[in-house]
Amino acid sequence: MKLRLVGLGLAAAGAIALGGVAFAQNVPEQFVVSGKAAEKIQDFTTINLATAERIADACEKAATAEGVQISIMVLDNDGNHVYMDRMDGQGYLNIVTAEMKARTALADRQPSKLRMNTVIEDPTRELQFIQLGLFSNSGGLPIVVNKQMIGVVGVGGSAPRVPVWSDEICAQKALVEVIGPSVPPLAKDLPPRRNPNPGHAPVPRFASATTPKSSLPAEFVVGGKGAANVFDGNQISLAAAKKIARTCRDWAVSKGGTASIYVIDNAGEFVHLERMDGQIYNNIRTALLKAQTALRSRQPTSIRTAQLKNDPDGIPRQLGNFNFFTNSGGIPIVVDGQMIGAVGVGGGAGGGDENCAIEGLKATFGEHVTLPVYPAAAGAGQ
Repeated sequence: MKLRLVGLGLAAAGAIALGGVAFAQNVPEQFVVSGKAAEKIQDFTTINLATAERIADACEKAATAEGVQISIMVLDNDGNHVYMDRMDGQGYLNIVTAEMKARTALADRQPSKLRMNTVIEDPTRELQFIQLGLFSNSGGLPIVVNKQMIGVVGVGGSAPRVPVWSDEICAQKALVEVIGPSVPPLAKDLPPRRNPNPGHAPVPRFASATTPKSSLPAEFVVGGKGAANVFDGNQISLAAAKKIARTCRDWAVSKGGTASIYVIDNAGEFVHLERMDGQIYNNIRTALLKAQTALRSRQPTSIRTAQLKNDPDGIPRQLGNFNFFTNSGGIPIVVDGQMIGAVGVGGGAGGGDENCAIEGLKATFGEHVTLPVYPAAAGAGQ
């Protein structure tokens, strides 16, 4: 009898496993990681890079048509970064809230606006939500295909004009364009709660009458109104960041590899990121750490890599005191002698993370960019 029960248990487990595969196959391959890449991450239900990129592009086009800027973050169903864009002129709050909204939608498996509506009805609930790591603001939506959640999207940065426009409307329009009419309608909007005890403290206005200037070509940096918003004329533009990443991506593909790529600005905020299909957490995380180390040290991370190979005694100091990630693949983005951000590549890229970053930088900035230069090997040419 005991053997029979064990057998039945195994049969049931097999049925569950088979059922899981069948269910996973209900999500069309065009939306999710598939083939060898899915086998590598042992998941056939996670959003692929192509779908995440299409969602971001659709939302950005809608925002441009409205004359506003947004930040958009796409996470997979494990909470890993897949794709992110920060349109020119977006600041810290715009950027960070996009991810907070996405993570709230991921935790709840429902629109982040539902948490916001709860707080509107009962403000005492917000503290509990904060303790749970939830952000009670609209703009985060699950990405669901055939009843399977494959990821989430979060949008931040634009002032709402409900029912015409909001961060959430931008996300929903993009999902409908990419996923199709199965995307559910948006939840009800509640009017904001009135403050029963409004204060009368004067609120200062803080705006410069002068647009920041840069000596760099306009296509490389944020300019005009965007630069005025952030008081910075030397911040890498989204267009330049995308070109770095896409060139690196194409180069990795040509080498039979994949990569995770982060481009950050001089303040360390995300400008653009993408995770190619099949990349795992370790690849994604190290790409970010490399970009951050290159930004803080203002040197390629390969310098530290080589130095520590030559003298390992420095490892505790680099890691413990400076919090540097000492692995090659991170490069400061220095154009005509001006640093405008940093790039970090992880995952191997088929031919080396640093080489992938270099290809992206050369294609984007040409002779304007500073690149690592290696000394000739001893005895070369003799």
